[in-house]
Amino acid sequence: MDSPIADVSANGRTFSVRSADHRGGRPVILLHGFPQSSRCFARQLRSLGQAGYRAIAPDQRGYSARARPTGVDEYRIVDLVADVMGLADALGMGTFDLVGHDWGGLVAWYAAGLHPDRIRSLTSVSTPHPLALAAALGEGDPDQTRRSAYLDLFRQPEVPEQILLGADGSGEGLRQVYAGSAVDVDAVDSYVGILRQPGALTAALNWYRANDIAHPVEPGPIVVPTLYVWSTDDIALGRVAAESTASYVDGLYRFEVLDGVSHWIPDVAHDQLIGLLLDHLAAT
Repeated sequence: MDSPIADVSANGRTFSVRSADHRGGRPVILLHGFPQSSRCFARQLRSLGQAGYRAIAPDQRGYSARARPTGVDEYRIVDLVADVMGLADALGMGTFDLVGHDWGGLVAWYAAGLHPDRIRSLTSVSTPHPLALAAALGEGDPDQTRRSAYLDLFRQPEVPEQILLGADGSGEGLRQVYAGSAVDVDAVDSYVGILRQPGALTAALNWYRANDIAHPVEPGPIVVPTLYVWSTDDIALGRVAAESTASYVDGLYRFEVLDGVSHWIPDVAHDQLIGLLLDHLAAT
């Protein structure tokens, strides 16, 4: 099931990149979230490749061993967006469709707002528009406040690493994130294995430390055709921000709700997601 992995140099760093590389196909970039890796999109890559697309999914900054700076301030959203654009440049993708899940979705929203001339379409999986999420938190939506309580923990120095890796460094706390989620055991083993590498979990948590979602940088207007896929059993992202996202999109917009599906949509709802994604790509 795994897609071929290659090293790609971009933005001064080297990223591990999975691909379904149809050289003549329309380019699609897929961005993973926390605590995952590009592996979460392995089935989507295969399906996109079979449909004739040139699809790639990088292990993002902090997850790729040779793209793992140590400073917290090196994980700002502008740097994460710059990585995406640098990868597109390195791979000769002048314009491309962009897909992101979880943190990858947040990066995708910003990339689409800051670089609408480069991005043909946007698909965010699970993650609402950053200003919709900030509004839900800032206006005291009790449901979203409860769901986002973990953010304060993840921004603390050292403490979340100790909890998620465990006293023996086995990553048992990371495994508990997926408890009851139906995410494949082999996939969880792969995700935990990456984050057990020296400095990897701290780098991944630095995404939280460097970016306060409640006070985001303005992403710019979203004018590209946009698909947003949210699921009712998402433990982290609630309905208020999901439904209000429409107010922050100026271009063509489609909102799809997956009933009874957890936060881990790429892993556990491939058939539903790829159907929606292929429809969205065909329409744009």
